[in-house]
Order: sequence, then structure tokens, then C-alpha cells
Amino acid sequence: MTDTTDNPAGPGSGSALPAEDAKLITLARATRARNGVPEGAAVRDETGRTYVAGTVALDSLRLSALQTAVAMAVASGARSLEAAAVVSAAEAVPDTDRAAVRDLGGAAVPVLLAAPDGTLNTTGTAG
Repeated sequence: MTDTTDNPAGPGSGSALPAEDAKLITLARATRARNGVPEGAAVRDETGRTYVAGTVALDSLRLSALQTAVAMAVASGARSLEAAAVVSAAEAVPDTDRAAVRDLGGAAVPVLLAAPDGTLNTTGTAG
């Protein structure tokens, strides 16, 4: 049985996520707030390791938070992904971000999108 927890937005939200997925949203939200960036993201690899990142916005390099988290996973030796989460004010996860997840984990990897307050907005897949 998978542990579940209330939606990261708080009790009474009526939505339950597996604890591991709620953790991804919590970590992404904390990174976004701590670094003062537009997005925070977290991914979990096939061994359960978690990689967390924020938006990269340099003059010479621009990466979304999710692209950065996937790159960190790849650079650390991950062979696949189990799940991904993005915390952003955006209404959808861009195709380029989902493509990065799909390249490493496949089309069926769940991709969660949460609002800055942690409320889960959408659950889709990398495909």
C-alpha cells in the first residue's frame, strides 16, 4: 500500500497524493521560494533519489527548473525517472519540459504541476 498525504496546500483540500509525490512538490516549492526564481522543480529517479532545481536565467544559458532537475539527475547517473513536479504560476508544463522528462524516463512518467502555494493544479504525463 502506498502512503498518501493531504495535498501540499493543506488539510481539507480533498486531494491525496502519494507521500513521495507530495515530497516532490514540497521540495520544488521550497527551492522556488528560497532562490527567488519563477519555478522550482523536483524529479525522483529509479532508485528513489531526488533532484531539485530552480530556473536558470543567465545571459548565456536559460533552462527551466524541470530541465535543470532532469540535467542534474542525468549528470548524477540516473537511468530513469519515476516522477516529476513543477511549482510555477504557469497554467501548463511546457512541451520542452515534458520532453526532457520523457527522454530520461519515458512517456508514462507522471508530471505534476502545482501553484506557488503548493496546490496541485494538474497531473499529466511526460508523453
